[in-house]
Order: sequence, then C-alpha cells, then structure tokens
Amino acid sequence: MAMLADEGLVINRARSSRIVHIPGGAPNKSGPRVILIGGYPGSGKTEFGRVIARQTGWAILDKDTTTRPVVEAALERMGRSPHDRESETYLSAIRPAKYETLTATLTENLQCGLSVVVTAPFTKELRDKAWCDRLAATVAEYSGTLQVVWVYCDADTMHTYICRRGAARDDYKLGNWAKYLDGLDLMFEPKIPYVSVDNSAGARPLQEQAKELLSKMAELRERAWFFTVRPLLARTRQPPNLSTGNLGSSTSNG
Repeated sequence: MAMLADEGLVINRARSSRIVHIPGGAPNKSGPRVILIGGYPGSGKTEFGRVIARQTGWAILDKDTTTRPVVEAALERMGRSPHDRESETYLSAIRPAKYETLTATLTENLQCGLSVVVTAPFTKELRDKAWCDRLAATVAEYSGTLQVVWVYCDADTMHTYICRRGAARDDYKLGNWAKYLDGLDLMFEPKIPYVSVDNSAGARPLQEQAKELLSKMAELRERAWFFTVRPLLARTRQPPNLSTGNLGSSTSNG
C-alpha cells in the first residue's frame, strides 16, 4: 500500500478508508463521439445523419449547410455558375476549402468536448488512407470515439432521390446520368474501419439502422472503458500472503 501511495494510486487515510486514486481523473467514459457519414449524392447520407442527430441530441455538421452560401458566392465572383460542381475550377479551388472548413468545425467541437454527426460525400477523402489516419488521430487526441459510416444506395434509388430533391446543383448529373454513373464505384469501401448502411428501396428503415448502430457503439465504448479502468483497480488489491498460505485475501475476479 505504501508503494501504491508513493505512485499516487492510493490515498492513505485510516486503514478502513483507503480509496483508489487515478491521477488526472478516470478515463473519460463520456468523451466526445464522432459519427462521420459519407456516401454519393442522393444516397441518403444527410437524412441518416439527421436521424442519428435526432436520436442522440448531438450537433449535426452538414457540408452543404455549412459551406453552400459561401461556395455559391465564390463561384459567381469567379464568373461561374453557382451550381457548378464538375469543373476543374470547382474541384481544385473550391472543393478542398469546403472540406477544410468542415474538418476544422469538427475539430473545434471536439476541443469543446462535444459529440457531432458529420455528413458529406467524403468520396475522395475516405479513399485516402493518409487522410483517414489523420482524422482518427485528431479524434483520439481529444479522447473521442470515431465511427465512420458509408451509406450505400443502388443507382435506381439514387436517381429517384436526386430527382425528388430538385436541387439545381444536380442538373448536370441528371442530364448526363449514364456518364455520371460510369464515374461512380458503387462497391466503394473506405480506407478505414466503417459500418455500411443500406438506403436502397426495400432496405430496412434508416431509423432502425441508426438505433442498431448507436447500440453497438455504446456497447463497444462500455467495454473499452472497462478494460482501461480494470487494470488500475486491480493494482490496489492486496496480494496473497504466500508466506502464511493465506490465498484468500485476493479479491481478483480473474
């Protein structure tokens, strides 16, 4: 006990009231959580993000909501259509700034200890392992938990969703649908551990899939916390007194 007290792991009072002490506080069981949701335009990723946000009460950061007005103003100042999403100008000058803004906003929420749901296509980012590694490191730096979700949707259902939302930025896609589809990898897999959600016609409701995802996340988080704290608690238990054969003084559960 004296040795543990020297290490700051036990606070010695009277023998009957020793208490465990973890310097710096116990591991944060309720640290920020990040659910990053990617998927092709019209796949339903934003809707899935809203379902998650409604079920958890966490903030939602959607790429279009956070950047669209600035993007459209910038494109018009550059003499381009505000709905341009295909030109080299957009892809090389505008798109990188949009994602930089989104990840900066995500990081700011982590710094404040806030859990967030982030929605954007992330088609380029999630195929870049270096980007994925940086994201995971950023979340870990703030004791957060990261869950990446890829929303899958078959081509016919995606076309229906895009037509239904009637956004001007989709005019090129709809007018060149076959060419647009040729540029998509519908079997895409992110370069980071992820969960797939199916939003094709006939798939389970997003509400059910969201509830299942959150349940699994909670279970994994609880297990990780337990195995982090348990070794520290085990160090405070009395070792068996081998000299007297008193093996009953250990309370370890194995």
